Amino acid sequence: MTEQELRQHRCCFTGHRPEKLKIAEDEVIKSLKKEIRTAIADGFQTYISGVARGIDLWAAEIVLDFRDEGVSIRLICASPYKGFESRWSREWQERYRRVMERADLVRFICPRYSRDCFQRRNEWMVDHSARVIAAYNGGSGGTRNTVEYAMRHSVPVVYVPLGPNSDILIK
Repeated sequence: MTEQELRQHRCCFTGHRPEKLKIAEDEVIKSLKKEIRTAIADGFQTYISGVARGIDLWAAEIVLDFRDEGVSIRLICASPYKGFESRWSREWQERYRRVMERADLVRFICPRYSRDCFQRRNEWMVDHSARVIAAYNGGSGGTRNTVEYAMRHSVPVVYVPLGPNSDILIK
């Protein structure tokens, strides 16, 4: 299969870190599960996670749980650089490590930290996907940049509801 054909079956995630969310983790995970199930039903077989704290790792864990249940799906981890997780709490580092170990493919986008490594990672994910699942609350930052990049490149974005005001999204 060509890269373009593979891309048609790939979906990536973007979303906020936990401290930027205004709803509970379990509510976000419930909504993510619903959108991932929908993507699976729509024929998406490979999921790309940027493996950041919050949405990225939760989505990766959900993909791995579905795979453990027998769903034929794959996980690609697109980490911005080696050592990305080194300043996180022990709990988040452990979650990152478990996800990376169980991924079907791990890709380090940049050889080391740089000012643009996160944006380069986000663009790589969108460039290799045919859908973006976004847990986005309308605020500025990397998630907004990723959503805008996807829209500029005609990659459909599906929004995960993040509470009662989640309809204030960029159009």
